[in-house]
Parts: sequence; C-alpha cells; structure tokens
Amino acid sequence: MDTNYVTLSRQSGLMNEMRLVANNIANANTTGYRAQGLVFSEFVRDMPGSPSLSMSRAEVRNTALHQGVLTETGGSFDFAIEGDGFFMVETPGGNRLTRAGSFSPNADGDLVAPDGARVLDSNGAPVFIPPDAATIDVGSDGTLSVNGQPLGQIGVYQVAEPRDLVREGNTRFRPAGDVNPVDEPVVLHRFLEGSNVNAIEQVTRMIEIQRAYELGQSFLETEDERVRSALKAMMR
Repeated sequence: MDTNYVTLSRQSGLMNEMRLVANNIANANTTGYRAQGLVFSEFVRDMPGSPSLSMSRAEVRNTALHQGVLTETGGSFDFAIEGDGFFMVETPGGNRLTRAGSFSPNADGDLVAPDGARVLDSNGAPVFIPPDAATIDVGSDGTLSVNGQPLGQIGVYQVAEPRDLVREGNTRFRPAGDVNPVDEPVVLHRFLEGSNVNAIEQVTRMIEIQRAYELGQSFLETEDERVRSALKAMMR
C-alpha cells in the first residue's frame, strides 16, 4: 500500500500544479499579472528495520517576477514600471503591491485602481489629481506634474526578498516583510505592462502534467487490479 500512497501524493501535487498552470493561461492577457509555479518537495521516511518511503509534496508556490511586455496605450492615467518595484495601493485590508498600473481619478480626485483602491505616492499618501487638470505629465522617476506644476511622486516600492510577497488575487501582493521605496524607479507614462506568462510554455507544461497524471492513474488502476486478483486467489 505504500506504493499507492506515494503515487497518490504525486497525483495530488500534479493536480495542484495543473490548477496553477490553467490560471496562468487564463491570465495571459491580464495587465500586471505574474505567473505562478509550484515547488515540489520530498518527504523521506528512513527507519531502521522498515523499508524507506519517499513521498512528494507540492504546496509551496513561487512567483515569476521578470518583466512583462510594455505596451504604449496613450491613456493619461496608465503607468508601467520598467525594472524592479511595485505600485502600492490602499485597500480595506491594508496596503498592497501591484504591477497593474491602469488607474483613473475618482470623484474626490484621488488616483485609484479599477476597484477603487487609492494609489499611494512615495511618502505613502494618496495621489491627488486636481479637478482642473488639463495636462498630466509624469517624469521617468514617477514625478507627477499637473498643468506644468509638480505635485508629487508616484510611489514605487520593493521588498527585500521575493518570498516576502503573499499573492492575493491575480495581480496584488501582501508584503510579509519590510517595504521600501525603490531608489531610482523608472515609471513609463501612457504605458501598461502585460502579463509575464509565456502561453506556449504553459500549454506545453499542461500537456506534460496531463501525461504524467494519466501515467500515475494507470499505475493505480494496475495496482488495484493486482491487489484484487491476489485477494480473490487467497479466498479460493
């Protein structure tokens, strides 16, 4: 039965990875999306007098942080970060980091994400857009100017370690460690960053997972038939 347990643990891990890959493919065109992967680990039991047992686990997720494609949109409130860093938005659950830079001013003049989360500046305060703003310009360092007058700097933040990022939803992260402003941020105005998912690689991986799962399922069925045959022979 140990063999069945080992195979079942592998099957469970493959199913978890399949869900992540399917989500990556579904978000291949989502602005600011970061591809997810799964880290497989191994549990080994090695006790004197007993056969060793190796079981796999796949519960640790990792996030690919490489740059997505930057596309010029022409939108006055579209922003993208080139290089490291994240925008910070204020949510009811606390501040969150994101690479999705499609914003707009709300009725109060605050620059917000599509769900109303306020965008924060380099000092952690909401970014305000005056109602009489005729021209919006943003410098490469994120300095926001309205009608030719500098108003502040759009915040670009980073964490010390990628493992300090806890994914919430598809495009936001909760920082589990210290968050600090990027020293020399590069902000592109009227651009958006696309998903960093390589759809071809993900589809290829999905096929590999499916084949591996089918192989494991075939083994379980063969093993089940073997046990049934053995039991029938013993009962004769």
